[in-house]
Amino acid sequence: MEEFIVVETKSSPRIAFNPVTHCHEISGESYPENCSKFYGPMFEWLETYLGNVSSARLELSIDILYFNSSSSKVFMDLFDLLDDAASLNTDVVVNWRYHEENEVALECGEEFMEDVQNIHFNLVSYQ
Repeated sequence: MEEFIVVETKSSPRIAFNPVTHCHEISGESYPENCSKFYGPMFEWLETYLGNVSSARLELSIDILYFNSSSSKVFMDLFDLLDDAASLNTDVVVNWRYHEENEVALECGEEFMEDVQNIHFNLVSYQ
């Protein structure tokens, strides 16, 4: 299976998913004009990947500086998908990274964390 890489733009994040290391990253800003169109291929890749990964440890780092409400829905769908995988014995770790002065990002991370049951969800601040 090939890596899934999307180059960051002004309104869309960098996505780098590695099926060999099981380390995945989403970073940047997320307010694409059409979230479904932008994130659709990512979900297709993830569904295939999760169907092929057995009991590996999957780690996703998310460092989003700004995102709109449509992106928020996408992230919730992403966490639901990962939470389902974690309920089937895949060890899923999400590192929600936020700048220490960005209270909105922290609050969003806390809300996402409350909505999952099987993911190891970490809130990670940085300077």
